[in-house]
Amino acid sequence: MYHDRNMLARFQVFTLLERICQELDLTETQHEQAKKSYEAVGEWLAAASDPLLVGMAIRPQGSMALRTAVKPISECEHDVDLISFAPRYSVAAPPGILKQAIGARLKDNGTYARLLEEKPRCWRLNYAGEFHLDITPSIRNPDCVNGGELVPEKGKSAWKATNPEGYRKLFERRGALQPRLRLTELAKDSVRARADSVAPLPERSVFKSVLCRIVQICKRHRDVYFSERDSSLAPISVIITTLLSRSYEACVKDTIYDSEFDVLLDVITRMRDHINQFGSPERPWIITNETTKGENFAEKWSANPALPVAFFEWHKRAVADIVSLKAVEGLDRIQESLTRSFGSRPVKKAMDAFTQDVSKARNAGVLSVAPVAGLTSNTAAAHGGTSVKKNTFYGGR
Repeated sequence: MYHDRNMLARFQVFTLLERICQELDLTETQHEQAKKSYEAVGEWLAAASDPLLVGMAIRPQGSMALRTAVKPISECEHDVDLISFAPRYSVAAPPGILKQAIGARLKDNGTYARLLEEKPRCWRLNYAGEFHLDITPSIRNPDCVNGGELVPEKGKSAWKATNPEGYRKLFERRGALQPRLRLTELAKDSVRARADSVAPLPERSVFKSVLCRIVQICKRHRDVYFSERDSSLAPISVIITTLLSRSYEACVKDTIYDSEFDVLLDVITRMRDHINQFGSPERPWIITNETTKGENFAEKWSANPALPVAFFEWHKRAVADIVSLKAVEGLDRIQESLTRSFGSRPVKKAMDAFTQDVSKARNAGVLSVAPVAGLTSNTAAAHGGTSVKKNTFYGGR
């Protein structure tokens, strides 16, 4: 019976974590505003008479491209990372010339000139209170067989290898991998695992991939954790994303799980195993970009030993917080635990939406517990779940 309660709790917790991620997603309005803004900037740059900018194309990179962005804890604007690709610029020319050409073109526009701020290797357009666009110049990398690019080396006049498009495709390929879950069936008041039956996780038509959600969960946990510590030591998003995507691929290929919650926990636990340590005494920490040569996401770790220490301390806490959710019983205690890890605002909204949906579905007599998705208002038979009868709240059913 303990196993039955524990299984149901894991279904419930993962459902709530999914809800929290939905609350952390940027709204459709925010997405559309950012999209319209960077498309307009792209058109302005591409229309320049400067031959260096002819054919320039802008596209998102990082969390916006991967669909793993999370709302900031405070009310400050979110960031949108962009690549401005110059197809005709020569690798023999210094990046500073291209960067200044982009800046000059942006300054020619009265609106952009007021929003413009120069950064070491990009230009930022600040849309106060909403978002900011970081526009990084790039050119083709002739030495990368995967279609990689070169961007300005921070504070230098040299190019640095990168491959945002290849990285996105690799992340999406890994995210498309489906965890294998033991089929479970929920009886009237218990969950019974059938260890001899294995099936892939059903397709998600509405929700993001499990990998996207795991990345969002970890990024939010990081933000909350470091909000009370030195935020300059917080692991950068690309490190978290890279380690989780590698761990996710290894986990789903090697292991069969009882629930999505178990997938989440295993992926987070094993992410530290995918650090490419050690490189050399001068560069002991390496987390490579697998889609191009020469990009080390952990390059700052070697220069600042406090960074890897902070990562491992955060990781230990993240695993402990997720593990603790398995033992928590009752929605009130679950909410308290989730709030400590992910903040009060998204947790409260997620909890309110969850309880409202459960109440509406129960009153309509269509509440069920699906074997791989927790409580749902879908027809039970469609998912192999078991219906939960309407509760009149007066002691009868």
